[in-house]
Amino acid sequence: MYSFTSRFLGPLGAVLLVVAQAQAQAPVRPSAGAAAPSEEQSYHKEFVYGVNFNTQGGLLGGASVRSTRVLDDRMLRFWSIEGVMLKNAKEERRSTIVGGSYIYLKSNYAFVLRPSVGLQRVLFRKAADAGVQVNALASAGPSFGLLLPYYIVYDRTSAGSIGTPPNGANNDIVTEQFDPAKHTDVNSILDRGPLFSGIGQTRVVPGFHLRGGLSFEYGRYRDAVTGLEVGVLVEGFTKRMLILSPTILSEKDVLNRQFFPSVYLTLYFGHRS
Repeated sequence: MYSFTSRFLGPLGAVLLVVAQAQAQAPVRPSAGAAAPSEEQSYHKEFVYGVNFNTQGGLLGGASVRSTRVLDDRMLRFWSIEGVMLKNAKEERRSTIVGGSYIYLKSNYAFVLRPSVGLQRVLFRKAADAGVQVNALASAGPSFGLLLPYYIVYDRTSAGSIGTPPNGANNDIVTEQFDPAKHTDVNSILDRGPLFSGIGQTRVVPGFHLRGGLSFEYGRYRDAVTGLEVGVLVEGFTKRMLILSPTILSEKDVLNRQFFPSVYLTLYFGHRS
């Protein structure tokens, strides 16, 4: 988490300082009145798509869409929905004797859907056709955790015969959810199963999330939106997200968590009208 923060927030802090200095030196334009957006903010709504990177996910955290409506010269209201994957920091990938791979003790994939509503305030406005605009955002909403069973390919025939490779039609090979109490011979694990093998057994864990961040918006055209958003998200669920299956019951409180604070970065693009 600290490496992610230093990597992305450090350079963005420098950008924010430069933008703030430029804004302080820019001439002040007369207000166009609160009844309608000013000449600088001549749009009424925008729609953007984004890809998410965060400290609780993998290489690519997820994706999002957001629809925003202008309230006045500085304030906007938006709704959004985001889908991300959660990973357990204790996940350990292992190789198999036949060249496959699997994650030891992994019982479920964890995905989260986050619908939310929020407010956006313009802090520093860019010029009509160039520059950088800085916005502050805050949002909240429910979280729907989805636990999708993690399947492995297991050779029941060679179970107990350490180092015995599969030998064709005589083997009893099954694809089923990984259970360390059942699949005790890790040498008989051949590979991970297909991602959506157990989609019919998906369980929903409700929760709630709060988010706060800054967005840095670029672009040379009034109707185009391109930028990035950085911030902090705090999320909690009604029970622990069972991603890793403990070898003994007492380990459950150590391996799996109920609360997931994270730092995130979202790259987005879209259009205005």
